[in-house]
Amino acid sequence: MNLARRSPRSAAALLTLIGGCRAAAPSQNAHLVFAVTVDPALGAGPVEGRVLLFIAADEHAKPAHFSSDPAGVRLAATMPEPRFLTSDFDNTAQMFGLDVDGLKPGARAVIDDATLGYPIERLAGLPPGKYWVQALLHRYETFHRADGKTVKLPMDRGEGQQWASAPGNLFSVPVEVTLDPARSDTVAITLTKVNPPIEPARDTKYVKHLRLKSDLLSKFWGRDMYLGAIVVLPEGYDTHPATRYPLAVYQGHFQSTVNGWRESPPAATLPPYNADSIVKYCPNGHEGNWCTRFGYDRVLAEYEYGFFKEWTGPSFPRVLMLTIQHPNPYYDDSYAVNSANLGPYGDAINQELIPFVEKTFRGIGQGWARALYGGSTGGWEVLATQVFYPDRYNGAYTSCPDPIDFHGYTTVNVYEDDNAYWYDGGPFRRSERPAHRDNFGHVRATTRQANLRELVLGTRTRSGGQYDVWEAVFSPVGDDGYPKRIWDKRTGAIDHTVADYWKEHYDLVNIMRRDWTTLGPRLRGKIEIYAGSHDNIYLTNAVYYAEDFLTKVRNPAADATILYGPKNEHCFSGDSTAANAFSRLTYHSRFIRKMAAHWTATAPAGADVKSWRY
Repeated sequence: MNLARRSPRSAAALLTLIGGCRAAAPSQNAHLVFAVTVDPALGAGPVEGRVLLFIAADEHAKPAHFSSDPAGVRLAATMPEPRFLTSDFDNTAQMFGLDVDGLKPGARAVIDDATLGYPIERLAGLPPGKYWVQALLHRYETFHRADGKTVKLPMDRGEGQQWASAPGNLFSVPVEVTLDPARSDTVAITLTKVNPPIEPARDTKYVKHLRLKSDLLSKFWGRDMYLGAIVVLPEGYDTHPATRYPLAVYQGHFQSTVNGWRESPPAATLPPYNADSIVKYCPNGHEGNWCTRFGYDRVLAEYEYGFFKEWTGPSFPRVLMLTIQHPNPYYDDSYAVNSANLGPYGDAINQELIPFVEKTFRGIGQGWARALYGGSTGGWEVLATQVFYPDRYNGAYTSCPDPIDFHGYTTVNVYEDDNAYWYDGGPFRRSERPAHRDNFGHVRATTRQANLRELVLGTRTRSGGQYDVWEAVFSPVGDDGYPKRIWDKRTGAIDHTVADYWKEHYDLVNIMRRDWTTLGPRLRGKIEIYAGSHDNIYLTNAVYYAEDFLTKVRNPAADATILYGPKNEHCFSGDSTAANAFSRLTYHSRFIRKMAAHWTATAPAGADVKSWRY
């Protein structure tokens, strides 16, 4: 992070210790308070949203370097800002959260010992010491929905529901301060900065970015709502004007542009990579600095450019590759289904967006010539779309899907367990349910900890976190207009009436089992599921239930493929010849080739399976 040096006056204005670091002895009534205000110079007017306070220590970002302001205020020079340092893991920064409604410039939002925090729940539990302090206001907007409910939620602003960087969110400059909860000090923090707008991605000869107003979603939300499409055109698209193409739909988290794609060679300045170290220390390709230090940036660039050369070279299937953008007020994507809380995203995607893309770019426009692939969130969406729209797609290649059977909702069985946080060990023992493990099986976070973090980030299912979005998509609407809780966020007590609703509407294995007489003939041979036996967030548990059904069902048989990767983590995608760090970079190539072979073998009589294979 690069923070410009500030004048003594401006630096001093960033932080005021009202009462200072006094030497008075602590008393039982002493308490530490943070007062967060909006700088009137921002011209923001009254704002609604969630005030988040972050407290980070130097060790959260070692090795880090610091500089000193002329006024003596120490400013972080390269250490990431505290707002970027919260996580479910041991090295997280501390965080507190507070809802504000109509906060006026200059008015104080007060965070005190009654304000819920994570991972330490109360300010009184904060160890005395020097910390980096920062505040942020995640802005909400008011929606008057078609169901008659009025809700306040964070509208996506082009960033994919990332509260730390969402355009328009207000934040303060990080400053270092000595804190002691045993002293009666008020720390005044002023929000003086605004996150800038997101620069739109640019089109190239091959990659096109589209935006479509959805009538279905606009009616539901009571305002204009849009879907996005990133389309990669096949080689020879311009020189084959009469050719119509199949559609490969890639599902996953929000992307500003197509991933796994690069139209120029890697920069010569990128350092070489060490494959053995990547496999050992960065097995999934998601381990942050561990990946970078072993040259993973070059791996990414080489594979991305390699796919571009494959796409434009001879023999690769000529298809339209589509990535859908569907961020919404609850998450970075909608899970691609109709939902009581999110609206009719399934119908909007399949009845509005897909036909629009195929009409614009000469798609074949028939169900036999469409297929879906993706992992994790995208893996759930792939199977759900195939199940809910069985005739519109001819192939669902789903990797490491989010829970597709709620008997295995990660480590929770929402139908039979009474508590999501604790295993029932009788009157003398309780053990916490794990939420995340590393590749050696070591637990890095529990379900209770992960949900506490979300509750601090946002009440009423507004955190933008993983458990909250599942709840927003799967739950009925509560009396207050927000999703009904599947479990109490503080205690973990499960509401089985909500679980019953989930079962009938979104438990994909239950839906297939319940409706197999009509679904079976339309899904036969279309389902492939891949999961690592050591999935970090226990998503394989639900796949076991799916396997039990899909391998035993008859009349008709499912003819499904289910493959596990021994010792593989999240997100195993069917390639056991390479570590996830490498195999995840061949998604597009492997699955589009699979689709093309399947389309050719299953196309109806008279269908064109040749013109797009030039």
